[in-house]
Amino acid sequence: MTIRLFGCTAAIALMIGAAGAASAAELKFKPGEDPRFNWESYEAFKSTGSTGKKLTVFGPWLGPDKDLVENTLAYFEEATGIEVEYSGSDSFEQQIVIDTQAGSAPNIAVFPQPGLAADLASKGFLAPLGQETADWVKDNYAAGQSWVDLGTFAGKDGKKDLYGFFYKVDVKSLVWYSPDNFEDAGYDVPKTMEELKALTEKIVADGGTPWCIGLGSGGATGWPGTDWVEDMMLRTQTPEVYDKWVSNEIKFNDPRVVGAIEEFGWFANNPKFVDAPGAVAAQDFRDSPKGLFTSPPACYMHRQASFIPSFFPEGTEMGVDADFFYFPAYAGKDLGSPVLGAGTVFAITNDSPEARALIEFLKTPIAHEVWMAQSGFLTPHRGVNLDAYANDTLKGLGQILLNATTFRFDGSDLMPGAVGAGSFWSGMVDFVGGKSAQAVGDEIQASWDAIKK
Repeated sequence: MTIRLFGCTAAIALMIGAAGAASAAELKFKPGEDPRFNWESYEAFKSTGSTGKKLTVFGPWLGPDKDLVENTLAYFEEATGIEVEYSGSDSFEQQIVIDTQAGSAPNIAVFPQPGLAADLASKGFLAPLGQETADWVKDNYAAGQSWVDLGTFAGKDGKKDLYGFFYKVDVKSLVWYSPDNFEDAGYDVPKTMEELKALTEKIVADGGTPWCIGLGSGGATGWPGTDWVEDMMLRTQTPEVYDKWVSNEIKFNDPRVVGAIEEFGWFANNPKFVDAPGAVAAQDFRDSPKGLFTSPPACYMHRQASFIPSFFPEGTEMGVDADFFYFPAYAGKDLGSPVLGAGTVFAITNDSPEARALIEFLKTPIAHEVWMAQSGFLTPHRGVNLDAYANDTLKGLGQILLNATTFRFDGSDLMPGAVGAGSFWSGMVDFVGGKSAQAVGDEIQASWDAIKK
């Protein structure tokens, strides 16, 4: 599940969202001055010429994120003379469907996940980005073929093309811990899944509790468990099997999927391994990591996405009080270093030379580094300077992306809502409550079969 937190209502967004990016005089970083940035890429892009017309961009970003994207788009404006009008809405998914069907779509739409973009492409509402862009992504993004695959959809004629350009990514394959707790206990950060499981057992042998796990989330209770299963699918099966599972070509009650659920259970269903035996489903995911910071620690590790520090105790200093490591792969399975995550997809919904120019801009390191240097931005672009990240935490997360051999999108977000945001959630609650992985897989598959009827 992808967590999106917005501070404005759709109505407010429509009133304040339609505004141009920052003026050239207000560029966040003056071209040529900050040595962290690849200004050569900016100057090279600037020299390609411009049309000097207008470009409309519609996406999900509001509040501080709206300021960040506009600060970045300002460099495109300055380089091309094209006026950019960005509008944000927390009802993006509903509004973009209305706009495309009404023939009033923006030039560029920024999708929070590829599923809706794929649906609009199949109806003929997106313009292909072309083979040249697909080749560029493959050559310039870490795990490049993964990003091509994720942005490739079938058009109205059934022909598959690249329609989506990923820009701004989130990482989910992470384990959070306290460096002080590890140092005091003499524990090393595990590099493989085998080592992670061995560390889990050693912590218990030493009298401690290895994991804080909480699936509680109000009406969305259960979703953290889906992330665990998705990560385990990527660590026990090939990316192709993962893709077929997400599309239900491989069923939820297939032994390979049941095995991934049981892998999650190895951690979550052993009462010696968790800080809340018998209450994993009830413990709120926002409260769950707090056990890392008690004295003595209620737990030593917490698996969660890159957003979780927002729920750490006030005053927690990243890199000192808390840190993270990559949720490792099995050394013995030869599946590389897969990363589970999410990200936004830029797509052309109303074709124009200006829209094509923005896609070209997104290929430049500077288009990434300007946002990297502010906050809340990760990229798999191999050409960026990691030192441009605003802090060491972001830099470390960015390095995980660059080390990825495979990237896959959060599977539950790509499944039908009745499954990905329904029976899959409730199935995880049932599983940690004692139901077998096979029974859970059977029930989730039955819910998917019911949709097909």
